Amino acid sequence: MGRAQQSAVPVIGWLHGSSLGDAGLSTSAFRKGLSQVGYVEGQNVAIEYRWAEGQYDRLSALAGELVRRPVALILAGTPPAALAAKTATTSIPIVFVVGLDPVAAGLVATFNRPGGNATGMTLVSGPLVQKRLEFLRELIPKAANIAMLINPTSPDAAPEIRDAEAAAQANRLQIKLLNATTANEIDAAFASLADLRPDALVVGTDPFFIARKEQLAAQTARSRFRQSTHSVNSRLPAA
Repeated sequence: MGRAQQSAVPVIGWLHGSSLGDAGLSTSAFRKGLSQVGYVEGQNVAIEYRWAEGQYDRLSALAGELVRRPVALILAGTPPAALAAKTATTSIPIVFVVGLDPVAAGLVATFNRPGGNATGMTLVSGPLVQKRLEFLRELIPKAANIAMLINPTSPDAAPEIRDAEAAAQANRLQIKLLNATTANEIDAAFASLADLRPDALVVGTDPFFIARKEQLAAQTARSRFRQSTHSVNSRLPAA
C-alpha cells in the first residue's frame, strides 16, 4: 500500500544551469506557487533537483537522469537547461523560462502554437542591454571604451552581443568582448584588463556569471584599475 501511494505522487524534474545558492529565490517562489494550487513538496508532489553549477556541459547528463527517473514534468531554468531538456526528451512536458527567442532557439515552433512538448515564458533582454549601457554613460559620461564579459557557450551570447553592439553604437561606445567559460578564464579576462585599460567592464547576464559572482567581486576588488574602472554587473534573478 505504501509503495502504491508513493508511486502516485507526481515527480517534477528541476533542471537548472546554476546552483541552489544562486537560484534560491526562484526555487522558493516555485514551491510557493505549487502550494497555492494545492501541491506541497514532500506531501503530494516530489521534486528532483539537478544543478549544473554553471558547468553547461553537465546539463545533457543531468537531463538524461531526469528522463530515466522518469519525471512527469521538467522545469528548465536558464536557456542551456531548456535546450538540454528539449534534446533529452520529446515526450515529457517541458516548461522553461529563458531570456532568448524560443522560436529562433528551436524550443518551440511559434509563439502562438508552440507545438511539441515544450512551452514557457521568455524575458526580453535586448532593451535591458541598451538600458545598462545608457546607465553606464550617465555614470561615466566620458566613457568611450567598454569591456564586456561574455560566456560564448551560452545560447544567450549571440543575441546579447548583437544587442550590446547596437546599443554601444547608439551611445558612441566601443565594445571589446572578453570570453569566459570557466573560473580560470574569468581570471584571465580580468588579467587582460591591464592591457585593454577600458573605462568600464560590463558582465553578461548569463547564469554562469551569477554562479561566479563572488569570484567576480573579488577580482574587481583586486583589479589595479579599481579606482578608474567601473564594473557594471547584471544582477537579474536567475529563473
